[in-house]
Amino acid sequence: MPNRYELLGTHHVEYYVGNARQAAYYYQRAWGFRLVAYAGLETGVRDRTSYVLQQDRIRLVLTSPMGPGGPINAYLDRHGDGVHDVAFMTDDAEAAFASTVGNGAEPVERPHAIEDANGRAIVATVKAYADVVHTFVQADGYAGAYLPGYGAPVGAVQDVTPVGLRYVDHLVHNMPEGQMTPTVDWYGKVFGFHRFWSADDKDIRTEYSSLASIVVANDNERVRMPVNEPAPGLRKSQIQEFIDYNVDAGVQHLAFLTEDILDTVGKLRNNGVEFLDVPDTYYEALADRVGAIDEPLEALRANRILVDRDESGYLLQLFTRPVQDRPTLFYEVIQRKGCKSFGKGNFKALFESIEREQARRGNL
Repeated sequence: MPNRYELLGTHHVEYYVGNARQAAYYYQRAWGFRLVAYAGLETGVRDRTSYVLQQDRIRLVLTSPMGPGGPINAYLDRHGDGVHDVAFMTDDAEAAFASTVGNGAEPVERPHAIEDANGRAIVATVKAYADVVHTFVQADGYAGAYLPGYGAPVGAVQDVTPVGLRYVDHLVHNMPEGQMTPTVDWYGKVFGFHRFWSADDKDIRTEYSSLASIVVANDNERVRMPVNEPAPGLRKSQIQEFIDYNVDAGVQHLAFLTEDILDTVGKLRNNGVEFLDVPDTYYEALADRVGAIDEPLEALRANRILVDRDESGYLLQLFTRPVQDRPTLFYEVIQRKGCKSFGKGNFKALFESIEREQARRGNL
């Protein structure tokens, strides 16, 4: 039966972090996000503080606890800084909640209206897996910067220059071995998501490690989520390293879309963002492998940008190093020129780069 609601894309991604004020500084100065809204003591919130950052259609919410105990501290103690909530825009939050709970999702917060002088929104939350949840946000017509209950930023506002990030292209979830297919099936049953793309350990392997991946998507494919699991290899895969340090399943990385990856990556590097290295040998046969592209090869080599092609076009992508001390959360910058897949041809080069990082950490 078709869903009686529609998911319109990613509304926001909320992180639990140890120090939201300092994290907000990082995402402003390094990534070019604007600080647009705030909740905390000055807005009447006593148990937590949240900074909302935005660049084009990407919203990040950074939340820290204001005292000991409670679920945020429990999350941080177990996982460190990471993604707690992947929130979806919807045309009907009540229907989305009723449908997903009716299909087996565990309810976290029932649908309720929130409002202020800028208008009204309806929100509801269900559990996804481990300590990750999904919030449904119905906020059509709301005129504020984010959601009711949030005020203008209080201090900590930096003068920033956007780096060209447009929207969340996809979010990647890592599962323990044996949990990828059950998780994919759960999203199919509960959300009605379909399988968009997949790769197995024959596609994604190096000399030492391998993994499998299935991408799920909603009907209009505005929400796309690869679900990964480790596969047996000679040594520890990057997925298993994530599971070990995250102490469970979780969101491994967000992919931000740009329309000019050379410009975006150049600005990010100047801002101090650290990317994985790619060996010069990757570029020796690039033209033979991907065919004609618009970008100069030397510019791609200088910026260590990866390129792959499918039947619809090509993509360019690059991945950061982990953005905190635990080797867990990182980011991808991606530009699509018709390509609808996820860079299968780059996986070997990417994973070898990650394995070099793992070896430095003593975790390979």
